[in-house]
Amino acid sequence: MPDWTYHPLRGAAAAVLGRRRSQLTALRLLASIGSRPGGARLIARGFGHRHPPERLAGKVAGVPVAVRLGISVPPPLARDVIRAMPPLGAGFVEVGPVAAADIETVREAAADRSIPVVVRAVDPEVEAALGSHVDGFTHDDDAHLVRVGDPSVTAAATVLAKPGAAVLARPEVLVAAGPGWFARVTEAATPTTPAPRLRDIGRDPRRWPAWWWGLLVGLGMTGAGFGAAVITLGPVLLWYDRDYLGMTVHELHAANHHLVHFLQHDRITMAGTMVAIGALYTGLAVGGIRRGWPWAREVYLLSGAVGFPTLLYFLATGFVEPLHAATSVVLFPMYVAAVRRAPHTPRWRPVPEGPEPERRRALIGQLLMIVTGAGLFVGGAVISVVGLTGVFVPSDLTFMGISTASLDGVNPRLVPFIAHDRAGFGGALMSAAVAIVLLSAWGWRRGEAWVFWTLAAAAAAGFLPAVVVHGAIHYTDFLHLAPVYFGIALTGTALLLARPYLCARTR
Repeated sequence: MPDWTYHPLRGAAAAVLGRRRSQLTALRLLASIGSRPGGARLIARGFGHRHPPERLAGKVAGVPVAVRLGISVPPPLARDVIRAMPPLGAGFVEVGPVAAADIETVREAAADRSIPVVVRAVDPEVEAALGSHVDGFTHDDDAHLVRVGDPSVTAAATVLAKPGAAVLARPEVLVAAGPGWFARVTEAATPTTPAPRLRDIGRDPRRWPAWWWGLLVGLGMTGAGFGAAVITLGPVLLWYDRDYLGMTVHELHAANHHLVHFLQHDRITMAGTMVAIGALYTGLAVGGIRRGWPWAREVYLLSGAVGFPTLLYFLATGFVEPLHAATSVVLFPMYVAAVRRAPHTPRWRPVPEGPEPERRRALIGQLLMIVTGAGLFVGGAVISVVGLTGVFVPSDLTFMGISTASLDGVNPRLVPFIAHDRAGFGGALMSAAVAIVLLSAWGWRRGEAWVFWTLAAAAAAGFLPAVVVHGAIHYTDFLHLAPVYFGIALTGTALLLARPYLCARTR
């Protein structure tokens, strides 16, 4: 499990299973998943871990390793550790001290290895017995091998900065720091360069960097959202809406005096979600992609991969909204340009460690933010399904005081028209939710204030219009709005807990 579940839930797990048993259960769960086909990749990608830079590669006891960062464990834990640690970012595993009674245990453990396994043997006879089963042997007097029991990320990164030096963490390091320790050390030890500035872009669009295209998509989404809100609060229907329906706003109001307000409430929530997506994309482009975070591009890619195909919802509703389609046609090539290649040069700034209690509180906030995003995704999926099938939930029909059959009687195109808005809102909500979940899971680092402000802006744009418009039209059914209230409470708590950590002032 990642740090954002390990630390917030470890107390509850220890209370239920006992401290030692809960730790072994966590280790064995990771080992079980990591040893299955695709499991290691799933853990590594899900935790946001990436390949370490070549600068951190080297040799340990004469054995080539991808990163000079490993863990030292006693023989009884060797099998599970050897299977669990590679996806977390460990470059090698040391087993020791190994005596004659442990030889068979080490042989069985090393048979499943995907990274080098070295042994600290108690005598030459043990080395001879294990020579063909492991990759090398270490000794206590090796000056290039530093064993640490302190979970300090800065201290470990300082050791890795020395050519040829390797760090071996004792088990208590991961117990105290959490499974994300390897990745945090790797990032702290990664050399960086200054992030590009606006003046570095140039005038030739063919040479514009990916982050600039991403920023343009974010600004375009924000502008489109504000434009949709202005139209909704003004004429409500544009010429193509009137042509499709064959009705004016006054005729809709005459048919049902709540119908226009219902359309407005759907479209305002959609507009707010579009502005939220714009805020997320703007933050990811400027704060993430521009500075070389490889995960930021992937968040952008996955969110857009969910959002843009929802334009095809018109195949089910039968209504093509020209303005929506035109916006997508303009923004999609920019989105492709923003994700066409992964950033290679890291440009983030090294940040010193802060107080550990501050980080622990921020991890609780991170967990709450991810839960919020997951809930939004489920809500968006439900709204999409409802919009493409039944269109209305019972509280909608109660608010309007009319049935679906009666609306069909007023105008057979009216329900498909509303379905288009509902399904489109569901698709946009899923796109925003993907960005929220992954940004929260992968971008939670001390001093990254842009993560805090990006999520805060997206929350304000998404939640506040929904609450205001429901109150303005007197559609205040508590059960209908309960997910919104719950989302506001979770998001507010999460950001409040994480603000000192994310917005920490650093040199």
